[in-house]
Amino acid sequence: MNAVGDRPPAVVLVSGGLDSATVLAIARDRGFDCYALTLDYGQRHRLELAAAQRVARAVGATGHRTLTLDLDQFGGSALTDLQVPVPDRPTAGIPATYVPARNTVLLAIALSWAEVLGATDIFIGANAVDYSGYPDCRPEYIAAFEQLANIATRAGVEQGGMRIHAPLIRMTKAQIIQSGMTLGVDYALTLSCYQPGVDGAPCRLCDACRLRAKGFQEAGLRDPISTNASG
Repeated sequence: MNAVGDRPPAVVLVSGGLDSATVLAIARDRGFDCYALTLDYGQRHRLELAAAQRVARAVGATGHRTLTLDLDQFGGSALTDLQVPVPDRPTAGIPATYVPARNTVLLAIALSWAEVLGATDIFIGANAVDYSGYPDCRPEYIAAFEQLANIATRAGVEQGGMRIHAPLIRMTKAQIIQSGMTLGVDYALTLSCYQPGVDGAPCRLCDACRLRAKGFQEAGLRDPISTNASG
């Protein structure tokens, strides 16, 4: 599949949250023809799937696929097992909201689609500064996966390299928000909460809600979803 015009294709992982919306806008701004990929993995906060569709459409993704892979059959996370509560306060160590190997699963699927598209670039919203202690959000993880991608794929062997872009990896949440605002991201379309209400209203207690609130406060901006229950 050829890119549109002179824009090279890239696969962008889009969850529907604040970070991935920003990454999609960054990829577009860098001149890529963006193919958004969302994973329906049986997450508790399934409303984020609709948010991903809104974001992909608004930011201008060329294509958007939602792939179903039921990680809830394994459980092991507050996001995939309804018997495990979402923490409502900071915890020590890796939190219960960590989904085992999620980013590895996401990137592996993105890598497969990238090969089909003829893309050598994949974008992910991993962040190692304002994050919740997830081991698969660290720079060394991204570097290791890129190395694997170049060993394990035809594109890596024959075309000279796959690149895994994590442009937010060393940014604070405030810096991410400021970057997104500069690029015109409408954060009213996003959903960050791990346990939103049926109307999409954020719980304001989970890690994701706390980090989002902190980011907007430090950026000196008002979070648009504070008056928008639909997320």
